[in-house]
Amino acid sequence: MTNSQAQQQHAFDAMILGSGAAGLGLALRLADHAQVAVLSKGPLADGSTFWAQGGIAAVIGPGDALEAHINDTFDAGAGLNRPEAVRLVVEQAPACIDWLVELGVPFSRTQDDSALHLTREGGHSHRRIAHADDATGRAIEETLLRHARAHPNIHLFDHRIAIDLITARKLGQASDRALGAYVLDSRSGRVEIFHAPVVALATGGAGKAYLYTSNPDTASGDGIAMAWRAGCRVADMEFMQFHPTCLYDPRAKSFLISEAVRGEGGHLLLPDGTRFMHDFDPRGELAPRDIVARAIDHEMKRLGLDCVYLDISHRPAEFINEHFPNIQRRCLEFGYDMTREPLPVVPAAHYTCGGVLTDLAGRTDIEGLYAIGEVASTGLHGANRLASNSLLECLVFAQSAATDILTRRPQAAAATAPTIPPWDDSRVTDSDEEVIVSHNWDELRRFMWDYVGIVRTNKRLQRALHRADLLLGEIDEYYSNFRVTPHLIELRNLAVVAKLIIVSAQARHESRGLHYNQDYPTADPALAQVDTVLAPQPGRHGPEPRICSPIASSAGDLPHA
Repeated sequence: MTNSQAQQQHAFDAMILGSGAAGLGLALRLADHAQVAVLSKGPLADGSTFWAQGGIAAVIGPGDALEAHINDTFDAGAGLNRPEAVRLVVEQAPACIDWLVELGVPFSRTQDDSALHLTREGGHSHRRIAHADDATGRAIEETLLRHARAHPNIHLFDHRIAIDLITARKLGQASDRALGAYVLDSRSGRVEIFHAPVVALATGGAGKAYLYTSNPDTASGDGIAMAWRAGCRVADMEFMQFHPTCLYDPRAKSFLISEAVRGEGGHLLLPDGTRFMHDFDPRGELAPRDIVARAIDHEMKRLGLDCVYLDISHRPAEFINEHFPNIQRRCLEFGYDMTREPLPVVPAAHYTCGGVLTDLAGRTDIEGLYAIGEVASTGLHGANRLASNSLLECLVFAQSAATDILTRRPQAAAATAPTIPPWDDSRVTDSDEEVIVSHNWDELRRFMWDYVGIVRTNKRLQRALHRADLLLGEIDEYYSNFRVTPHLIELRNLAVVAKLIIVSAQARHESRGLHYNQDYPTADPALAQVDTVLAPQPGRHGPEPRICSPIASSAGDLPHA
C-alpha cells in the first residue's frame, strides 16, 4: 500500500479528506468493496460533527409527514432550495436514522423506551429531531469512528492537511479527472503524495473566516478553496449562517447553546428581562436562524449591547438537567447556572450554506472528485439551512456518493494515471516572518466580521474586496517563498473563500435568507429561484471569480446531471 521513497507515497482506491459524519459515513459505505484512506487535518474526531449538539431531523414521529419536513426546509431556504435535493434528503432521512441505530448510536429514547425521543427546533413545524441528549454529534462521531477503526479496508491518517488536489489537467492532460492530493504531515513537516482515482472532499465549512464563530479551528474552507483552484464551480457562497446563540464569555471561545434550548421553551431577553422576538416574527424564538440572528444583531446595535440573554430557567431544573446535561455542565464551568439564570448569548458564524457545486450524487465538475457535507452546495439548504438538516445531509450524500462511486469503479480503475511529480520545495526556505501569517489571519477574520457579517452594505462589501485582494497578493508571495505550514495552508484557503463570499454577496442585489444588504433591503421576486454561481478564470494570484449564468433551482442544471 505504501511505497517509501524520498517522498512518501500512498495509493488507495479512494481517498476522503475529512473524518466527520460525511467522510466516515462515505468510508463505511465503500469499505466492503474498496481500500479507502480517510485523512484528518488534526485528531480524527476534531471536526464540526463532534461538536454538533442538536440532532438529526427525520420524519419518524406521530403526526409528522414528509411533506411537512420538505415545506419547512423550503420555508427556511427562502426559495433557493433545489426541490430534487430537498426531497432526496427528506425521504432518505428515516433510513439514515435506522442505519445509525444499527451501528449503535445511543440516541435518547422516550421514558417507556418505546421510541426515540424527538425534540423541536426553530423553523420546524413538528417534533422531529432525533438526538443523543445534547451531544448528538459526539455520539455519532464516536460510533462511526469506532466502526471505521475496526474495518480492515479503512486506513485512517490523522494530522494530515491537504495542500492541493492533483488533477490530470494540472499535469498537462487534455481531459480532467482527480488523481489524488499533496498532503502535509503536520507532525513531521514532510509533504506526502496520496494517489487515488476517487477523491472525496468532506472537509466541512469556512466559519473560521469570521472573527466570532461556533466552529472548531479546523473549519478553514480547505475543500472549497482546493476545489476552486482545481477548476470547480462554487455556488451560493453569500449565504453564511450565523447561529443566534453562542455563549458570550471570553473563556468559552466558541461554545454553542443549542437550538433545542429555544425549542424546549427558552426565551430571548433584553437586559431588562423583556422578550423581543415576537416583534420580528410571529414564531418568536422558534423562527428560523437567519431571522433570530438578525433580530439579536438589531437589538444589540439599537441599544449598544454586548449581548442578549437566553432564559430557560422557568422550566424545572430536573427537566433542564435531563435534556441539556452537557450544556449545563459546560456553563457551570464558566459560572452560569441555566436552571437559575439567563445565559448571555451572541450570534456567531456557524454554517456555510454554499460550497462546491455538486449533483445529487456529490459529483463536482471534475471527474472522480466528489464533495459531500458542508463543503458542498447541493441545493438542500437554499438561502438558509434549517436546523438539524446538516448531519442529515452528510449521511444522505455519503450514501448517494458511495452508490455512484461503486457504480463507476470499473471506469475509474481503467483510467491510466500519469506519473505524479514529487512536491518540490527546493527553492523555498523556512519562514523567518511567521508574524505575517498571524497578522493576516487576524486582519482577514476581523474585516469579514465587520463588513461581510449579518448585515451588509455595498460600501462594506467593496472595502472587504479591496482588503481581500491585498491579502491574497501578500499570501501568494509568501506561499511562493517559504515552506508550507498548517497555518499558512489554512490562511491561503481562508483568503480564497473570503473573496468568494464577498463576490457572491456583491452579485446578489437583494436581501434573501442569510444575505441581508441594507442597500437592497427586500427580496427580488426575479431572483426567487436563482443561485449565485461562480466559475474560476485565470488571474494574477490564482483563479479569479467569474459570475456564471445562474442556474434555476427548479431546473436541475447540475454537473453531470
